[in-house]
Amino acid sequence: MPNQPMDIVMAEPRGFCAGVDRAIEIVERALTKFGRPIYVRHEIVHNTFVVNDLKAKGAIFIEALSDVPAGATLVFSAHGVSRAVQDEAARLGFRVFDATCPLVTKVHVEVAKLHAEGYEFIMIGHKGHPEVEGTMGQLDSGIHLVEDVADVQRIAPSQTERLAVVTQTTLSVDDTADILRAIKQRFPAIREPKQQDICYATQNRQDAIKLLSPQVDLVIVVGSPTSSNSNRLREVAIKLGTESHMVDNANDLRPAWFEGKTRVGVSAGASAPEVLVREVVERIKAMGAISVRTMDGLVETVKFPLPKGLREGGQDPSPLGHLR
Repeated sequence: MPNQPMDIVMAEPRGFCAGVDRAIEIVERALTKFGRPIYVRHEIVHNTFVVNDLKAKGAIFIEALSDVPAGATLVFSAHGVSRAVQDEAARLGFRVFDATCPLVTKVHVEVAKLHAEGYEFIMIGHKGHPEVEGTMGQLDSGIHLVEDVADVQRIAPSQTERLAVVTQTTLSVDDTADILRAIKQRFPAIREPKQQDICYATQNRQDAIKLLSPQVDLVIVVGSPTSSNSNRLREVAIKLGTESHMVDNANDLRPAWFEGKTRVGVSAGASAPEVLVREVVERIKAMGAISVRTMDGLVETVKFPLPKGLREGGQDPSPLGHLR
């Protein structure tokens, strides 16, 4: 057990982003307004604590719409869904609330717009991630996924005159830089992604880790294993030469990590609630930390509106409506 005095330095910003706040509030307001159960396609956000908390309140998480009974209220997760899922939900007549992060929706709109102009797409992202599946599922064909530089050489678009790049929003500019460079080298005329396609929260949290890591001996990232942006935070710290571990909650902390450490940094992914961060800090204090301070950093003021049917005085959505 570590017994030397330690200082804790908190990253700023950290934790919940506006898209996560909005998604959770959509489920909670739907439960209040329509009663339990509320069905949610996929985990509303990738955090075990959040999902279990909403389950206890009456949310039922499903992957297949065939598991949703007729007439039910359905929420799409913050990651977004394919056109096929939207069409199926409309056909089945569910009351639908779309909790897709507005930054993801912007990418979907851009894909639809450029597709109408004859473009094909190269998408930078992680295979199997629900956001990637949702974005690629906006079209029947013509989106080619690349996960690394090697993939860039393997893809075979049907034409190269009209090609555009889109990215998974939970990757940062740094995450995509090498892949984008390889894409531009192979397809010099490609239309590059808009800077704003990158999630502000992902970039801000990674920038904070870059400032934090050189100041500490160890970085603890609070986040669930399925959280893409939380995993990236840990990777950023490690790339900068600072030992880093990701924990779902305080019970995952290992005393051996803190042996010989005098300053510990703490951050949290965009889907990790502050209550878990506080519990982690308390556990580290029990191991010998004597002070806690928050580093200087950006104060985020972004706020996304709720769907009309869940705002104060708002109207219910039509059974076929997808409120974006």
